[in-house]
Amino acid sequence: MPNSNHQGRPFKVLGIQQIAIGALNKHKLQTLWVDILGLEKTGTFVSERENVDEDICAIGSGPFKVEVDLMQPLDADKKPAVHNTPLNHIGLWIDDLPKAVEWMTAQGVRFAPGGIRRGAAGFDICFLHPKGNEEAPISGEGVLIELVQAPPEVTQAFEALARASTA
Repeated sequence: MPNSNHQGRPFKVLGIQQIAIGALNKHKLQTLWVDILGLEKTGTFVSERENVDEDICAIGSGPFKVEVDLMQPLDADKKPAVHNTPLNHIGLWIDDLPKAVEWMTAQGVRFAPGGIRRGAAGFDICFLHPKGNEEAPISGEGVLIELVQAPPEVTQAFEALARASTA
């Protein structure tokens, strides 16, 4: 049974790192997000293993920049199906990813296969599974959640923001 005492949580969720949106054709997503809303395209990522062709876009700047990934599958008949559901996943900045994974696993959180690894934007990442199971009943309850190791400048910026808001 998961421990309901979270006082000893050895990590912090700092903020939103990314929102990933999928479709069969990422060009339609680009029309809205880049052409109409004005997001800046900052990169691309293609992975056979992840079955994805994505454009990496951005809202904001500096440590508070939020990545918006516009994704399409390389093969619509293969898994993972990055276009289904259209809001594919959200990414959260984590101040200490290894400690977070260790602690959350002990609490009964189910992680998707693959463990901690380098993500498309160059940060260490892992995913919370959208569905729990008997062994690990806590999940994203239908939502895939990416945990992203925050680099020092992001952690420092969020800590400074927190100090300023309590001053």
